[in-house]
Amino acid sequence: MRRIIPTRWKKKIQNVLLDIDARIDSTLFSSAKGLRELYERYSTFMDRFYVGRWKRWVIVEPLSEAATLGLGGLILMLALAIPAFRETADDDWLKKSDLAVSFLDRYGNPIGSRGIKHNDSIPLEDFPDVLIKATLATEDRRFYDHFGIDIPGTARALVTNAQAGGVRQGGSSITQQLAKNLFLNNERTIERKVKEAFLAVWLETRLTKNEILKLYLDRAYLGGGTFGVDGAAHFYFNKSARDVNLAEAAMLSGLFKAPTKYAPHINLPAARARANVVLDNLVDAGFMTEGQVFGARRNPAFAVDRRDENSPNYYLDYAFEEMRKLVDTFPKSYTERVFVVRTTIDMNLQRAAENAVENQLRQFGRDYHATQAATVVADLDGGVRALVGGRDYGASQFNRATDAYRQPGSSFKPYVYATALLNGYKPTSIVVDGPVCIGNWCPQNYGHSYSGSVTLTQAITRSINVVPVKLSIALGGKTPNPAKAGRKKIVEVARRFGLTAPLPDTPSLPIGSDEVTVLEHAVAYATFPNRGKAVTPHAVLEVRTGTGDLVWRWDRDGAQPRQAIPASVAADMAEMMSHVVSEGTARRAIIEGIPTAGKTGTTNAYRDAWFVGYTGNFTCAVWYGNDDYSPTNRMTGGSLPAQTWHDIMVAAHQGVEVKEVPGIGMGQKLPPSARVAAATAAGAPKIIDTKPGPPPVLTRRGADILVRIEKQLDEAAKSAAKTSAAEPPKPARSSSIAGPESFAAATPGDKAAPAGRKN
Repeated sequence: MRRIIPTRWKKKIQNVLLDIDARIDSTLFSSAKGLRELYERYSTFMDRFYVGRWKRWVIVEPLSEAATLGLGGLILMLALAIPAFRETADDDWLKKSDLAVSFLDRYGNPIGSRGIKHNDSIPLEDFPDVLIKATLATEDRRFYDHFGIDIPGTARALVTNAQAGGVRQGGSSITQQLAKNLFLNNERTIERKVKEAFLAVWLETRLTKNEILKLYLDRAYLGGGTFGVDGAAHFYFNKSARDVNLAEAAMLSGLFKAPTKYAPHINLPAARARANVVLDNLVDAGFMTEGQVFGARRNPAFAVDRRDENSPNYYLDYAFEEMRKLVDTFPKSYTERVFVVRTTIDMNLQRAAENAVENQLRQFGRDYHATQAATVVADLDGGVRALVGGRDYGASQFNRATDAYRQPGSSFKPYVYATALLNGYKPTSIVVDGPVCIGNWCPQNYGHSYSGSVTLTQAITRSINVVPVKLSIALGGKTPNPAKAGRKKIVEVARRFGLTAPLPDTPSLPIGSDEVTVLEHAVAYATFPNRGKAVTPHAVLEVRTGTGDLVWRWDRDGAQPRQAIPASVAADMAEMMSHVVSEGTARRAIIEGIPTAGKTGTTNAYRDAWFVGYTGNFTCAVWYGNDDYSPTNRMTGGSLPAQTWHDIMVAAHQGVEVKEVPGIGMGQKLPPSARVAAATAAGAPKIIDTKPGPPPVLTRRGADILVRIEKQLDEAAKSAAKTSAAEPPKPARSSSIAGPESFAAATPGDKAAPAGRKN
């Protein structure tokens, strides 16, 4: 029995498995047979459409390949189009830049305007026919025929440029240029051109041709801080765009290509030559005859002389950008686009700042090989009183005060010392100025010498490089990487002050190798006289609609001051930084009777020279350098920057009640001679109150030789006097050999000692 039962179950299991196997085989066979029959039916059906011989290779195969390539092209175009269409994600894209802002100074006087009026501007049909024809003939003759991209025009431009070996003719249509103005920037990259093409096609599907042309005429930048042909007509010709004649229309149309280059108030001959090219285009396009343009050739347009008008264009650009960001915070339901904005600017101080920069560059710029400068003056609540973004707005609209990131050099060190004071150090704390290395990087002081034990006050006064680096290591404590941990603390403190620049972590960060902007650097220093409260830089005080309704006000709606460091630390820092001015590297910044503190900065190879300082009323930063980062001729922060700062701040305090600086009080009101004696008695090199002159060219040895020669001449003169009984002894002559910062002073009996590079 025991053997029979297992045998029966075994047979049953085998039968079940055989049954399953049979069913699977049958299903597979039936399926294969069905698929084969289906394929045969499909083949029989498709044989009806078979094309052979020449028809296959001439018709079928090309169509098949075209379909394959077309599908791949569509996928590629979709991948390229997605980034472009992201630019249109804002539903308010048409009005995003559609602002018309009239700016007033802090006292309510008009100073300029920015932006454009789309809804309220001149209708397209009111523009002169010659202006529209001149624009189309020069910018896009096939505007009404293409779909947003002028393929023949682009091909023609490519051929012309290839033959010329450079860019001689543009291939962008008016729609593409409008897409760039609305959504993109001016960078010359393939990515931007691809986005521009897709956005042009997108605009053609959303707007009519006349709407596109109208927007283009209204929103193109045409130089002189103007946008749109109507604004340019008022600026250049003192008339509405409705009233321009053919010569003026040709000059306006010529500005679309390069408004800075052809602006008539800057280069009238170039503007007239460009207008003549526009007249040629009108004839070539068949819009006008040679006889019709003959009068405009003989009588070219005259632009209004704007040389005496000095609008604060850099400031207006900054204020307009701030206003655009501010409008984005308004409720979406708010549709007003015309505003009157009262700003923080003081036009008298603005003129003084511009004149100070221009005077220094005109006198000493060539000697120092410096071509550009920027400065920002702000009150202690962050309101920008004056802003100079470059030497000449007409030559370059790039705002070096707000958009240029430059190394601050030693002017960054106050953030390091403030961090040290926050972590238990005192102004009298001793740090050894001696060799130190972080990895393979070993910072050096100017002159490759060390001072031994110095206090923090002495270190910042003499702008010693090693001490901030040692402080950054000490601030890291006992962490595995103390230098890195210390630099992290320094960056955190700098952020509290208001610096938003990237500030990457590098070993040389404590001595100012990371880049900042002049605007943020200037306002961050306001934390010291503000008893440790950091403020936000701003240009807008009050925003009203065109009808006078109040929309926004800084004291009610703006960012409030925030406590960045304790008031005691701010006072200690002010006291330390006052020594930089009174007896350190920034003596040219001294203003008699006004408490002053600050810090100079000079970067490697003398590429950047800074002075950032403050009083109890204002804070100010001054930068000198070159746009191409080329070195200056030994310019330091204590030369032109400190002198420029002095000239600006003297003007800023005219008629103003001088306030004390916490930690300094009202300062010491010493006459120049007493101040010099006090500094000398304290062990500092002798100083001479002189304006900055050309950079020093003598070496220390050369200065010593000249002093010895002069002493020998004096001794010879004395000997000659003694031999002549009829003549009294001649008094010894005194002399000085001094440069802006390299030499302190040299008189008979004293050796001319280089003060060293003052950072």
